[in-house]
Amino acid sequence: MGTTQQADQHRSAHQRRRQLLEAADRVVLRDGPKASMNAIAAEAGITKPILYRHFGDKGGLYRALAKRHTDALLSALKAALDAPADRRARVEATLGTYLAAIEARPQVYRFLMHPADEAADAQLPEQGFDVGRHSAPLLRRLGEELATVIEERVDLGPDSAQLARVWGHGIVGMMHAAGDWWLGERPCSRAQLVSSLADLLWGRLALVDDRAGSPGL
Repeated sequence: MGTTQQADQHRSAHQRRRQLLEAADRVVLRDGPKASMNAIAAEAGITKPILYRHFGDKGGLYRALAKRHTDALLSALKAALDAPADRRARVEATLGTYLAAIEARPQVYRFLMHPADEAADAQLPEQGFDVGRHSAPLLRRLGEELATVIEERVDLGPDSAQLARVWGHGIVGMMHAAGDWWLGERPCSRAQLVSSLADLLWGRLALVDDRAGSPGL
């Protein structure tokens, strides 16, 4: 009986947390980096102390939102890598998937990846929150996940694990920096940026062999 009650409580807490994250998403979509704990609590129909009880502080809420969106992005990137196509097409599809994701929800991207300068200008209570400090682990996670995929799928020869990590973090850094610049300035189409970035990556990728038995890259 006790175990059933605990399971019910766990499901209830999980559902409530998901509802609060959905409310936070709505505020972030509207306000971007200006999103405040007060606004999120109001959107969820609760007081800020209750929001703190679930996430601790804005850093805790940020990490929960970052995991939510990073999980979704990683799933989309892996689907692009698994698409039935040749390597060049899959590389372009993966780059395109990342750029499409930040283009579709620019306010979410700015909230997750940019220091809260706008929040400071607005003199919000959370102006001391340093989004930049929290975004580094998000990029590292993407880099490590991509490194794992590279290591599993292509034969890089001696020191393949180390080289896969270099490639993984390097590719993520390139996507992030180029995507950030592109999203702000829109100097070219998404397709043009994808093709240019794929050209930059293609030299060594065109030469390595897929690992035997792997779905390939």
